[in-house]
Amino acid sequence: MKRFAILAALALLPLVAGAQNTSKEEYLRRYSNLVERVGSAGVGVETLLDKWEADYPDDVQQMLARFSFLFARSQTSQVIQLEKDRYLGNEPVLAMTDSLGKKCNFFEDTAYDDELYAAANLSIDKAISAQSWRLDYRFMKINAMLAYEKESPDMTLQQLKALVDEHYTRHPAWVFEGVEKVGNEEFEAFMQDYCAVLFRLGSDASLDAFRGLSENILKYSKNNPLFMDNVGSYWLVKKDYKKAAKQFDAVLKKHPDDVTAIKNGILMARSQKDTKLEKKYLALLAQYGQTEQERASAQARLNGLGGK
Repeated sequence: MKRFAILAALALLPLVAGAQNTSKEEYLRRYSNLVERVGSAGVGVETLLDKWEADYPDDVQQMLARFSFLFARSQTSQVIQLEKDRYLGNEPVLAMTDSLGKKCNFFEDTAYDDELYAAANLSIDKAISAQSWRLDYRFMKINAMLAYEKESPDMTLQQLKALVDEHYTRHPAWVFEGVEKVGNEEFEAFMQDYCAVLFRLGSDASLDAFRGLSENILKYSKNNPLFMDNVGSYWLVKKDYKKAAKQFDAVLKKHPDDVTAIKNGILMARSQKDTKLEKKYLALLAQYGQTEQERASAQARLNGLGGK
């Protein structure tokens, strides 16, 4: 009987071990399938994540999944009333005026639970610490921070500037899923995307961040027309036309065919109703326009103003 009991127990061991030994890949597959059905913070996701973390606390994919879960859980959709015409770069979902003629615009917004957002931040920080060369993980953190900070992206700017400094001083061998190699050109394209988002937000703080990030990149990538144009655009939006003109002329001195600077110069001239200045930039557009139609249109406008 004793021998039979031992054999029976041994026969059960593979079954027990098999039930507990779920692989990392299997957890990821189950997680992906579940999220596809119920969303990042749907029913059953937290339970699966808890089991995954208990079995593989150092699995980076588990950390990323936990981040997505917590960040999604931290968000609540709401509608807010503001007097402004745009919020976070968006038009109102409903535009009204009260009996006194004051604007009562309603915008879609997202409120964040601070504790859940902080917990999400801890999860993505763990993943970044484990694989610091993953640029896409850095961007996951920055994207969440930008969404959380909304019109006041102060921490976002600091994270972006730190990333810029790291890129140009340490030259990491970045890995970004779907991108074969991340060199200066690719990195700067990513940074220009962030500049575009900051500019679109349209608040004073986001515009300052737009300028700050551009100037930080110019410390390393000197005479880069993208970021030189950004600084000129900042001064143009701020209606400091003297500084804007100085910046656009600096761009054109290095890059005479830079159409962005030329077109911004035309906008600046028209804002000031300065025909002489407009002629200057129209002549450049007539020469360097990107299409034949654009060049012809610029020449026609120049002729209409009495230019050559």
